[in-house]
Amino acid sequence: MATTNDLKNGLVLNLDGDLWAVVEFQHVKPGKGGAFVRTTLKNVLSGKVVDRTFNAGTKVETATVDKRTMQYLYQDGEDFVFMDLDTFDQITVAGGTVGENANYLLPEAEATVATHEGVPLYIELPTSVFLEVTYTEPGLQGDRSTGGTKPATVETGATVNVPLFITTGEKIKVDTRDGRYLGRS
Repeated sequence: MATTNDLKNGLVLNLDGDLWAVVEFQHVKPGKGGAFVRTTLKNVLSGKVVDRTFNAGTKVETATVDKRTMQYLYQDGEDFVFMDLDTFDQITVAGGTVGENANYLLPEAEATVATHEGVPLYIELPTSVFLEVTYTEPGLQGDRSTGGTKPATVETGATVNVPLFITTGEKIKVDTRDGRYLGRS
């Protein structure tokens, strides 16, 4: 248990049987009346975002979330298998939990897996990864100017918009948060 004075970004709360991560919080002391804490909470499993207000000093139940660096091994049907780098234990993470991160996940890549009571909640990838372009339309002579983009398929199967001068076989740096092209390796 913690009080609303202990709230900080990233803290996971157990409210009404669901896990909610604190995205943003603000302590408010109006001129009249008691102080309160205005929070923005994100449901860890569904991703739903809500605003909730607590009276100052209210007790809230915190959840223990264990974040560990793990290595992605392979995909087993819809599920993904990760190995703990310290204990070498393997855990299976559902495809729905991995979500869009699967577009940037290569075998032997490291990711942070967050679990609560042994249940995987979400995974965090590094902010950027290097991926090889497996197919893209060839650029035409004179397409060296800035501004133009074309779709390129990378080794994970994801499609990334790249500049016109990128060719098949090149390694590119991709932002895992929004899938943007960041440069060549």
